[in-house]
Amino acid sequence: MKKLVVAVSIALFVIGCGNQPATGTDAEAVSFNDQVMEASCGQCLFSMGEGGCDLAVRIDGKGYFVDGTGIDDHGDSHGKDGFCSVIRQAKISGEIQGDRFNVTSFKLLPLEKKDSQ
Repeated sequence: MKKLVVAVSIALFVIGCGNQPATGTDAEAVSFNDQVMEASCGQCLFSMGEGGCDLAVRIDGKGYFVDGTGIDDHGDSHGKDGFCSVIRQAKISGEIQGDRFNVTSFKLLPLEKKDSQ
């Protein structure tokens, strides 16, 4: 009888721990409006996986690949000031959806010139 009670208890525990719907911030999109943030190549400069070069933004230290604009839509990504060479600043609107950033507005800001000393 003890074995039966233990087996039923384990079965109920396993069923109760099944897939639960996402709740909280994981299920909700986080929006940004004209926010200045880092933009660069996710693979080359943000260490976000392997493969080709893809545009990504970094928010609070976490990288998100971008949907809605591409890495070569803002100049030569492999040029000296391109996304594969430097981390740029951009004024961006859009929202985080899961592990992606869906951009609605993307304005690349000019590079700051370094003082020559």
